Amino acid sequence: MLGTCLLHCRSPAVSVPVTNRRRRIHSSQGRKLVFSLMEGGGLNENFGFLSRKPYVPPEWASHLSPIPSHVFSLGHFPTPVHKWNLPNLPKNTEVWLKRDDLTGMQLSGNKVRKLEFLMADAIQHGADCIITIGGIQSNHCRATAVAAKYLNLDCYLILRTSKTLVDKDPGLTGNLLVERLVGAHVELVSKEEYSKTGSVVLTNLLKERLLSEGRRPYVIPVGGSNSLGTWGYIEAVREIQQQIQRGPGIIGFDDIVVACGSGGTIAGLSLGSWLSDLKAKVHAFSVCDSPDYFYDYVQGLLDGLQAGVSSRNIVSIQDAKGLGYAMNTTEELKFVKEVASATGVVLDPVYSGKAAYGLLKDMVENPTKWEGRKVLFVHTGGLLGLFDKVEQMASMINSCEKVCIAQ
Repeated sequence: MLGTCLLHCRSPAVSVPVTNRRRRIHSSQGRKLVFSLMEGGGLNENFGFLSRKPYVPPEWASHLSPIPSHVFSLGHFPTPVHKWNLPNLPKNTEVWLKRDDLTGMQLSGNKVRKLEFLMADAIQHGADCIITIGGIQSNHCRATAVAAKYLNLDCYLILRTSKTLVDKDPGLTGNLLVERLVGAHVELVSKEEYSKTGSVVLTNLLKERLLSEGRRPYVIPVGGSNSLGTWGYIEAVREIQQQIQRGPGIIGFDDIVVACGSGGTIAGLSLGSWLSDLKAKVHAFSVCDSPDYFYDYVQGLLDGLQAGVSSRNIVSIQDAKGLGYAMNTTEELKFVKEVASATGVVLDPVYSGKAAYGLLKDMVENPTKWEGRKVLFVHTGGLLGLFDKVEQMASMINSCEKVCIAQ
C-alpha cells in the first residue's frame, strides 16, 4: 500500500510534569473554550494576535463569491514598504520592496496571509489536526506547522525528497528544524512517487487514515493555494493601497513583481490590483512548472471566486525556474550574496532570489520596458531555505579573521 511507503518522523516522547503540561484538547467542548478566548470581541487592539474575527472584504471585492466568514490574526501587518537601493537600474526606474518576509519570525513569509483564512476555515469545520504537503524545505509546511500549534491543532506534513533520502531521517536543517521542534508529524515521499501519485491523492490517503483513527483532519493544498487562500493577497492589495495613501507622496506603483511557486499569491495580487484602484501590472516569475501551467491554475482559482476575468489579462508570467525547483546555479546564489552585500536585504534562494534575478536580468535585456517605472517587488520570505545552500555558498562568503590584540 502506498500509505505505508511513507517514512514517519515522530517527535520523541518527553516527560512533562502534570502541573506544567499543556493539556491537549480534542473534545468539542474543550475546543469551544479555547477558541472563545480567541474570538477577539472586546479585546484591546494590542491583544488581537491569534484572535478570530469576522471578515469584511474590500468594497471592490465584495461581489466575489464565496466570501470568507472569518479570519485569524496570525501575521504582523502591515508589513513595511521601502525603497530598494538596487544598483544599475534602468533610467528613472525605482524599485520598492514590500517586506512580506517580515510577517513574523516562525510564521514568516507570504504563506501567513493565506493561512489566516485557511486556519479560520479549519476551526469553523471543527478540525483537530491539519494536513499539508510540500518540498523537503517547504516554507509553507513550516508556517502551517507553527500556525497549527498556535491554535492547539496537530499538524501532519508530507514532504517530498529524493529517492536516495526517502528512507533516511531528514535531519534538522532550516525549515525541518522548526517543524520538528513544534512537534509536527513528518512523513516522507520520494519525488518520483509524488509525481506519479499527485499531492491530492497523497493528502487524501493520509486524511482517510486519520479519519479511521477518529481524528478530524483539515487538508490544506500545496502552498495554501486554493480560492480561499487567494483572499490573503486580495487583502494584501487593500493593505498596499492604504500604505500608498499614508506614504511619502507616492501616487502609486506601475508594476508589482513577485515569485510564483503555487499560484495563490499571484492570483490574489493580480485580481486585487485589477479590481481596485491600484491598477498595477503584475509580473510573476515562476520557480517551478511552466507559465502555461500557472495561467491555467490561476484561472481555476479565479473561477472559484466567480471573478469573471481571464488570468492572461491580469498577470504576466515568466519562467525563472532555471535548473529546477529549489535548485540553484552558481550565478543565482552569487546574485543573492551580492544583493545582501549591497542592500542588506537577504533573499531566499528558492523564490524571491530567483524572481529578483529574473527581474534584474529582464531590466538589463529590456531596459526601455522598465524605464521610468515605479516597481513594487514583494519579498515573500523563505530565509530558512538558505541553510540548505550552505555548502554551495561557502566559497562566496568572506572568511573570518582572528582578533589581533597589541601587546
